[in-house]
Amino acid sequence: MTPRSPGIARPGEGHFTVFPDCAEALAAARSLITPGTRVLSYPSGRPWLAGRWHDREITAVRARRSGIAVLGCCPAGAAELQRCAERMRDLTEAGELARRLPGSFHLVAHLDGRLRIQGSASGLRRVFHATLDGTVVAADRADLLASAAGTGVDEEELAVRLLWPVPHPLAETPVWRGGTAVPPEDALVITQSGRGSRTTRWWTPPGADRSPEDGAENLRTALDEAVRARTRSATTVSCDLSGGLDSTSVTFLAARTPARVIASTWPGRDPADSDLHWARKAAEHLPDAEHVIWDADASPLVYTGLLDIDDPMDEPTIGVMDRARVLHHLPGLASRGSEVHLTGIGGDHIAWCSEAYYHRLLRTSPLLALGRLRGFRALWNWPLRDTARALLDSRPYGEWLAGTVQDLRAPSAPAVSGALGWGTPPRLFDWVTPDADAVIRRALVRAAEDAAPLAPDRGMHNDLHLIRDCTRILRIWDRMAARAGLPMASPFFDDRVIEAALAVRPADRVTPFAYKPLLTSAMRGVVPGVCLSRRNKATASMDAANGLREHRADLLALWENSELARRGLVDAGRLRMLAVRPATPGLREAILYSTIACEVWLRTLTPAAGSGSATASAPVPGPAPDPAVPAPP
Repeated sequence: MTPRSPGIARPGEGHFTVFPDCAEALAAARSLITPGTRVLSYPSGRPWLAGRWHDREITAVRARRSGIAVLGCCPAGAAELQRCAERMRDLTEAGELARRLPGSFHLVAHLDGRLRIQGSASGLRRVFHATLDGTVVAADRADLLASAAGTGVDEEELAVRLLWPVPHPLAETPVWRGGTAVPPEDALVITQSGRGSRTTRWWTPPGADRSPEDGAENLRTALDEAVRARTRSATTVSCDLSGGLDSTSVTFLAARTPARVIASTWPGRDPADSDLHWARKAAEHLPDAEHVIWDADASPLVYTGLLDIDDPMDEPTIGVMDRARVLHHLPGLASRGSEVHLTGIGGDHIAWCSEAYYHRLLRTSPLLALGRLRGFRALWNWPLRDTARALLDSRPYGEWLAGTVQDLRAPSAPAVSGALGWGTPPRLFDWVTPDADAVIRRALVRAAEDAAPLAPDRGMHNDLHLIRDCTRILRIWDRMAARAGLPMASPFFDDRVIEAALAVRPADRVTPFAYKPLLTSAMRGVVPGVCLSRRNKATASMDAANGLREHRADLLALWENSELARRGLVDAGRLRMLAVRPATPGLREAILYSTIACEVWLRTLTPAAGSGSATASAPVPGPAPDPAVPAPP
């Protein structure tokens, strides 16, 4: 491994904090600026940004009264940002800049002493803030702020994460005491004194009124720019090539760039899995790409390596179940020269959309909706009575959320109720203790009092909620991948790509009579027609079932000396009984995922953090300047 200078992280592995330009912020900075920390300073010499990052993941400029920094993947150059900084007269202009730039990034701006910090609308780039020594400080990771503040795990918030699934907005709150998450659609503004802050909306979902023709062109352009943003600084990139439409689209777009492409195919173990067949068809049309086919039997199963996970994570994630599978092939791709690995993750979320749009369409376009709903019933085996009940349910979001409380211990709701409603109703399972149950119910009732959906239309709400659920996993997978030696990127989750897809009329995005029609149209002329003809995808259900059986000893060990049980949140005895009976009905429906996620996360914390107090590294007396930002004129 190539040695790195102190403070220089691998691409994708960095982190940062942001400080206001005031003398009081210096005390907070001393808690967060540790040996090797990189620092960008204000003209006053006080720290502005501090953390660890790779040079190719930051562009920062300063003007006389202002400064702008973009952290992450963004093709904007220093000259463009310099012009924006010199022209900036109001911090809202930073939001306008973020809305037109491709990529996935944080944007930090200051003007006349005031600060603005924002992430991505997808939720992949998060912003958190806390008051340290009387000063508001922001960061891209909640655990950084908890460490500086000396706070620990908020066990009530941790209990809420035992829900399956966790409904909006309960997953937005950090599981650390004393910190606050900024909603992805908002920016954080910190006052000049550093003692006050507020949030302001910078992003709203587009109106879903574009024609499929316009939408396909816009999606193709946005996805092409998203892929090029990743390949512009790489000589060689690798791409997942599962044979599915999403990964195939990304691979062919990457092949149109100057970068050398390594196409990576991981066949499933199920003999009925046709991924390899379709991947080979695609590879036939990629003569300049290296096609690597991995041994299916050598790939890890679901639940592999749960006891060995030690990645830094600022919240529990069900992504730990698939961590070994996600990371397994990355070292081999890196050894072949790949500098970044592109995935098709997110295509399912933006190329398709929620059937819940038909709840409204039934009222505005009944003939169209009835025909489509009959098709969905046949496609997904929705019972007529359950379908009718879901369509007749017109409760507002807060009332629906409050109504979930009484059914937390009921059997799983029919699939159609989640598909056509505000989301899948959450459930608790019999290993969750009565004390945890009471905490969770109170949290749901409080949230329901003023809960607002992510959009008035339940279809758009579901689309945004599912996108953010996935990026919550992906933001941690990305850090895991970078730590393993090869950064990952998922172009489908760039804000511009999401906007292009969501802007198309929902009836033209989701229909029982065509598979991902918007993406199929967008990729005509890019992806060969034979590859666009696939109408299904693999589910990897055999890998999950086999994982339960083969790793039951690890699952049993997970509940020995359980951290969740020590906190009184779960009954470890019931969980041990499940571990020795992997064929128990219901386990294949992922009902263990949220509980395993919380247990594994607690085990990754330092002993001090796990017992209720996060620890900070020893501070140094003051910041070292970073040469990445030029001095003001």
